[in-house]
Amino acid sequence: MKYILLNNNSKVAYDDSNPDDVKVYIDGKLYDFKDIQDDTSENRIEYANATKRNKYSQTLNNQFENLVLLTGAGSSIGWGKDDKLGKSMAELWDDAEALLTADVFSQLLAKIGYDEKWEDDSIIKNLEKVLSMATPAIPYVSKDEINIEDCVNRIKDFIKDACQLDLPDNSPHTLLLNKITKRKVTLPRFKLFTLNYDLMFEQAACESNFVVIDGFSFSQPRIFSGRNYDYDIVSRNQSRVKEEDNFIQKVFHLYKLHGSVNWEKEENKIVQKENPINPLMIYPHQSKYESSYEQPYFEMMSRFQSNLRKENVFLITIGFSFGDKHIVTAIIEALEQNPSFQLMIINRNIDEANENLKPFIEAANKYSNISIVSEKFEDFAKYYPDLKSYSQEDSRQIVINIPNN
Repeated sequence: MKYILLNNNSKVAYDDSNPDDVKVYIDGKLYDFKDIQDDTSENRIEYANATKRNKYSQTLNNQFENLVLLTGAGSSIGWGKDDKLGKSMAELWDDAEALLTADVFSQLLAKIGYDEKWEDDSIIKNLEKVLSMATPAIPYVSKDEINIEDCVNRIKDFIKDACQLDLPDNSPHTLLLNKITKRKVTLPRFKLFTLNYDLMFEQAACESNFVVIDGFSFSQPRIFSGRNYDYDIVSRNQSRVKEEDNFIQKVFHLYKLHGSVNWEKEENKIVQKENPINPLMIYPHQSKYESSYEQPYFEMMSRFQSNLRKENVFLITIGFSFGDKHIVTAIIEALEQNPSFQLMIINRNIDEANENLKPFIEAANKYSNISIVSEKFEDFAKYYPDLKSYSQEDSRQIVINIPNN
């Protein structure tokens, strides 16, 4: 049986082990399709998906005081322009092997002792662990045997280049931002935390005329300071009777927990710039937990933790593997310590064999404040409820054509 929505109070699943007789279960009960005229296996699965979307839309229609979104690699994989698309860790492994050549790559794995394999004896393509094992080995392996430092640097440069992505037309990033930020302007700003280095959410924000509070100054050069997150954008209307601050629409906070392709350290300052030579990024590495205690990552992580501790907070994760210890620790703490905290996990599938996700699947079966939804990023953006009552209409662009004399 395949669960596509899992929550203590609400479940949707289907069993397609017999393609000619797909069974759909709603809240644990077998659904009877006897009154459905066009009763096919495809329609039964579509009915299950429609029910799932209706259920999670009801939750998302609530106006949570504090709304937080955490995105991982799953929100970038497969997206981009001109055949340059976001890649999975397995795809990056294949590209790294091609970059170094199969012979050099196999030598690297042998020298650092990487031999992890699946049950069928095929290699587990965990590039993060390779970098984790290779980096501390650099001082201890002679360059005459293999230049591990050069291999590591070339892989890091390749990852940096692979994250230089352009937002495609009609992207789910733009669609989701336009929907998820439709809130009462009196509520705290929507917070977007991402583990991705690319700029697709920034590009989506620019495309839709958002103001992004990202921790950097609005003056040039753009310099990072955590206090910038405490500022907001208002439209001030003055009169002799009263003075009011009106919080404008289309403003959100952006936190990049693992750095960005457009950050660079200059002396003691962190600056945002185009195409930096040494972008400030926490590369895939098992020491990410330790690196998160350095600035600016420490500021980002502190903000993530403090937001999860607030009253009436709703966290949505999209494309997050739950493999980052420091992030998972903060989420578990919120679940255990904050009685008003709610969590919705959006993943391509609900895989009970996934060791990282397994504890949350078990918790979702017990508690009503945890939901896990099997949904692609683009489908979640498409079916995220559009709250018309908080419309963010753009000012109509006026175009004046002056004839040439």
